[in-house]
Parts: sequence; structure tokens; C-alpha cells
Amino acid sequence: MKIELKQHKSAPSQRALQTISHLIILLPQACLKAKTKKTWPTLPYGEILQQRLKRGGDASAILTTDLPNKASTHVTLSGIKDDLSRFELLTLARKLVAPHLAQNPSHIAITAAGFEDEETTTPLITAVVAALLAASSEMPSFKSKAAKPSKLRTIQLLGIKKRIDFSRTHAEAAGNNLARQLTTLPPNELTPALYRKRISKLAKAHGWKMTFLDQKTLKRKKAGAFLAVCQGSSEHDAGIVHLRYTPKTTRRKQTPLALVGKGICFDTGGTNLKPAQYMHGMHEDMQGSAVALGTFLTLSQLKVPYVVDCWLALAQNHIGPNAYKQNDVITASNGVTIEVMHTDAEGRMVLADTLVQAARLKPTLIIDYATLTGACHYSLSARYSGGFTNRDQLIDEIITAGRNSGERVWPFPIDKDFDDELKSNVADVKQCSLGGEADHILASRFLQRFVGDTPWLHLDLSSGNSKGGLAHIPTDITGFGVSFTTQLLFDNNVLTKVKG
Repeated sequence: MKIELKQHKSAPSQRALQTISHLIILLPQACLKAKTKKTWPTLPYGEILQQRLKRGGDASAILTTDLPNKASTHVTLSGIKDDLSRFELLTLARKLVAPHLAQNPSHIAITAAGFEDEETTTPLITAVVAALLAASSEMPSFKSKAAKPSKLRTIQLLGIKKRIDFSRTHAEAAGNNLARQLTTLPPNELTPALYRKRISKLAKAHGWKMTFLDQKTLKRKKAGAFLAVCQGSSEHDAGIVHLRYTPKTTRRKQTPLALVGKGICFDTGGTNLKPAQYMHGMHEDMQGSAVALGTFLTLSQLKVPYVVDCWLALAQNHIGPNAYKQNDVITASNGVTIEVMHTDAEGRMVLADTLVQAARLKPTLIIDYATLTGACHYSLSARYSGGFTNRDQLIDEIITAGRNSGERVWPFPIDKDFDDELKSNVADVKQCSLGGEADHILASRFLQRFVGDTPWLHLDLSSGNSKGGLAHIPTDITGFGVSFTTQLLFDNNVLTKVKG
């Protein structure tokens, strides 16, 4: 679905509003709190809006009202505080667009008035546009009575004197929407085989090179960690998808960015079977791969000038007579031997061999995405995701990229002495500990063994599902990570910093 953005230099007039059915108005909160009418910027029906806002008695609340004109223009209006964080602004944007989209309009207008300059209004406008793009994206539904599809086709920006470039907003929305749509699919609709078919269609549509490392290939590569997880499945459709985006002009010896995603299409817990309340929703355990793929789509749409690899570890963690079990010792493709401690710690197993494959191509940076541990969720809730890196210079970048993107990430330590908990009497390393203490950190120490000295960032997506939505995303499944990554790459320039 294509939504067109139309930018108009002229501010909305009373006459123009006769044909506008839905309008979002952004004003400085200072002018809403002021007692005199003179502090208000010039707006059609300004006195009526001011009176209705005053009647509500709370200048910080969102005003929702209909104007007394021919179109009965449905208006939401909010005052914007000077010190709003990006997360708070995106959250406000979600609340502003919701009353409009509930009426399923085909056109929505946005205006910002009373602000000092265009630099102030641009992030406000882009936040509202991002919220509209997120909320109007259709998620998979299998109800017999389907919901009405979104009619939104045009977003008009009124009073915008300097043209705003929305290419990144559009690309991030496309990547996030793809991640959410894939994660929403039920497990019988997104087996590894069906997932691969969807990826193949995307690869053809966008000109990506695609290869698939099936189980026979992985056996030749001695990828025992990956194969241990999928051996319990009666279907032999598991494997690693490798996608490559190459810009039209690039240096031959340029090393790529590598995105890696955990794609466990369903997680029973394996031999250490999950109880029902924890197995419910385990079709979402592939969200890391969906975010990696969504980020890959975003970067290719933005035509980044460097090579990007995307590695997706697709498998299911099933039970059965052949399923891997506690105390098995297996060997990963880099020769590291692993003592299996808990079969529900399968995510780090499939990621181990996938990271080895990614690192062998000597990328400038590896970023992996995974709904990996409950421990990270216990530590941060669904408000933040956890970040782990083997480069100290990325720690501050993780924090600032999270704050500035509105997808907040907090770094955790991965000091060497955490390895004490992973010492095995029979293998090089334990897969995990049975105590559960700091499992998100232990999982990261485990994964670090498989990237070598490659600069690496691991995102434990504790905010992959947030009841009621998060920031501008209105669905429980958030697709968290796409905007954070583009912020990290475009604004924080981390590729340059890790090279140095």
C-alpha cells in the first residue's frame, strides 16, 4: 500500500478546511498554557479550539473535537513540550493519530504552528507521519470476518515552508511493518520452508542475491550447534538463508555489514518442554530474523553505499525421539565443543553457527537480533531492549542511538569473569548455566566465542512484544530494532568508528 505525502507551503485556511475531513494540529505547549489569546498562533477556528481546550482544563491533554464547518473536520490537537524525548514524542504521535484512524479516512492533514523554525517542526512532523505509517499497515488476520483494510492514501502537510525528506521515514516503516507482519503469522503459516518462500519473493522483487545453506550443507560445514536444534523436527526444512545487497558502485574489497537474525519459527523448549503458558506465543521466537530482514529491506531501499549481508537462522525447536538433550556434547563449525545444559536455550545454538558463517566473510560489523532470554526482559521489562558488544567504543553509541531513535536500548557488561559460570568438565563451554542468574549476559559471552575478533553488537529483544504497543507502534508485536539500527548507522556512524 502506497501512501502519498503532499507538502504545502501555505498554512491551513478556514476555506481550505471545508474539504479536509481529518486534521492533526501541533502547537507549543507554552501557548496552550498562556492566559491570553494573543499567544496563540493564527489558526482557522483558533478561538473555538482555544475555548474547547480551556473547557477540558488540562493543557497537557490531547483535544479531540469536530469543527463547525462543512466537512465537520475531525481534529486532534496537542501542545508539545520543549523537552520531550524521541520516545515520548512518538508515543504522543500514536495517541494523536488513533482517533482519526478509528474512522478509517482516506486523507489526513497535519500542521504545526507557533514553533520557532523548521528545524523544530521537522522531527514533530516525521513522528506523526511515522505513527500514521505504522498504524495503517495491515497485519495478518485469519478471522472469518475480515477487518476493513486501511483506506489511508494521502497525508497532507500544511504550512511546511521547507521541504522535508521522508525517504528514511518511509524506509524504516517498510522494514518495521515487514518485521511485524512476519512475526504475527501463526506457526503453521511460517514454517522454515514457508518462510524461505516469502524471503525468495522479496529477494527477487528487490534484486538481492540469495543462497540457502540446507541441513546437508550445514553438515558438511560441521555446524553441529545449529543441527542439534533442528534434529528433533520431522521436517528437514531448517537452514541458514544468506542474502546480499550490493550497491551499483562499490569497491571490490569492501567488507560488508552483516545482519544476523534468530529465526526459531516455533519453540517448544525441546526435551525440556515449556509449560503451556510459556509455550503460547512461541511462534514469535523468529522475530529476531524478521527484524534483521526488515532492517535489510530498509537499508536496501535507502540504497546504502556499502555491501550488506543478512543471515537468517531458520529452524524449529521440536520434541521427538531424535531431539537433542541435556549433556549432549556437540561441535560448532568453528571447532568449539559445547555441553548442552538446557534444550530451551536453542537460540544461542542456532546463532552460534550462523555467526561463524557471517564472521568468515570478515564484515566491518556484525549486528545480531534475537528474542533470546527471559533474563533480559526481567531486567528491562518490555520498555527497553538489551545491547551487548565486544567494542567498548560502541557502548555510548548504543545509548544515544536508542534515545534518538525512540527504540531504547541499554548496554550490559560482558566481562570475562562471567565465563566462570560456563566452564564445562567435558567440553570447551557450557551452553548456559542452570542457575538462571544473568542469563542474558552469559548468553552474550557464549555468542562472543563465535564472532572471533569481528566488531559485534548483539541485541536481546526484550521489547519485541509490548502489550498495547510501544512508542509509535500500536500493535503488541513491535518489530523493535529497525529504527535503532538506522540511527546507529546513519547518525552515529558506527561503521567508521569500529574501523578506526
